[in-house]
Amino acid sequence: MKSYRIATFGCQMNVHDSDRMHEVMQGAGFSEVEAEEGADVIILNTCSVREKAEQKLRSELGKLRQGKAGHPGRVLVVAGCVAQQEGEKLLSRGLGVDLVIGPDNIRELPLLLHDLASGGLPTVRTVFDLDAPQFLTSYGAPSAPSPSERPSAVSTFVTTMKGCNERCTFCIVPTTRGPERYRPSDEILAEVRGLAERGTREVTLLGQTVNSYTDPLGCMEKPSGADPDESEFAALLRAVSKEAPSLRLRYTSPHPRHLTPSLIAAHAELPGLCRHVHLPVQSGSDRVLKRMLRRYTRAEFEARVAALKAAMKSQDGTPGVTLSTDIIVGFPGETDEDFEQTLSLIEAVGFVGVFAFKYSERPFTPALKLKNDVSEEEKSRRLARLFALSEGLTAKHLSTLVGSELEVLIEGRAKKPQAGAEATFSGRSFRNEIVHLQDDRGEQLVGEVVRVRVERSFKHSVLASLTPEAVAQAGRSAPKERGARRLPMLSAAD
Repeated sequence: MKSYRIATFGCQMNVHDSDRMHEVMQGAGFSEVEAEEGADVIILNTCSVREKAEQKLRSELGKLRQGKAGHPGRVLVVAGCVAQQEGEKLLSRGLGVDLVIGPDNIRELPLLLHDLASGGLPTVRTVFDLDAPQFLTSYGAPSAPSPSERPSAVSTFVTTMKGCNERCTFCIVPTTRGPERYRPSDEILAEVRGLAERGTREVTLLGQTVNSYTDPLGCMEKPSGADPDESEFAALLRAVSKEAPSLRLRYTSPHPRHLTPSLIAAHAELPGLCRHVHLPVQSGSDRVLKRMLRRYTRAEFEARVAALKAAMKSQDGTPGVTLSTDIIVGFPGETDEDFEQTLSLIEAVGFVGVFAFKYSERPFTPALKLKNDVSEEEKSRRLARLFALSEGLTAKHLSTLVGSELEVLIEGRAKKPQAGAEATFSGRSFRNEIVHLQDDRGEQLVGEVVRVRVERSFKHSVLASLTPEAVAQAGRSAPKERGARRLPMLSAAD
């Protein structure tokens, strides 16, 4: 049996694609190995949204090319967005790449590998499935174990759409993922139902612009008198909640202009829909937003966020919803005043999480026509100021939780301990706060929603203990066999 190893760079969509590659490879008789040294096939699933991820890929390819000399017959595969972006160039650069495969061609991976093993030449396969879009499910790979034969994951992704029509001037996604294609609602509901039956406790609906969803079957409906930016996503959320009411439900990554009244109402009315929204704003300056072609103003963004907060307002004074965002610093033409407006927006909204990056030029994007006139030193200075502000807001929010009780979905063992606190298990609250537990009884509670009391706060998380009711729940529970949502081995943010 041939062995393989997948390394993942980048976003949640890449993680989901890697999960599907695992299933396709195992369904074709390949076995996964932990170390690259023992792998006959090494797959690098790549991201090209930011230059740093591409730099990591080049570095990794350099190391792997040297390793191929001592492993005759090893096949090196580049998949994902860089594969789609670069195509034949990856074969011509002498990097030892044998196969280049795009995100829409994952099903073909075993056949392409078989062709190489039979003496075929290095190959590029990067064809969008525009005429007949295909969406691999968590149990849809040929010859993969049936749902009943595999342990469930506590939390997993379900794809609702792929591609993007927004055409933001900084973004390469329309080039690497193609135009928007939507998955039929019956397929989504069937996958969600199957996951719930197998014991999954949380599903994240996934898409490049997830809340632009339109059902190809016409089964979802927009509300009458709809907002001009209304999609059918709110109706999909309601259908998923009805199909599997026991599931916690999240989604990523939405576009602010589709945070419409019907979606806000869904947040207020659906008990399983988590009280956290990641809402990429990118800048707080109207001038920069216009140059980015984001299709909303700062005032419109703030108005929609305010409406969401008002609809989700809690009676006990704690935040009814938490918000996180993405920010680009140093976009072409961004002045000191523009950047100050971004800082003021972060403070005004009260984001509890900010993912910020320096602007980097991406091939095929309209922003290449703009003068990249912010120096790297200035980008670094602005990024440091932004992180200082955002981390202060995060720490302040988490400190307010000390002494309170939260409902937490226990996801598994903690990956690394906090300084001065040996946490054993971790999970996330309904508002997406990361919660660590110092309790070995957590093994019985993996996959359960339990009530905890917050004891301490840290920079990005809190430490908590089980309430007496949760302790009793642990005593009644037996450890479950759980699968795992595979996390990136390599991340663009590292």
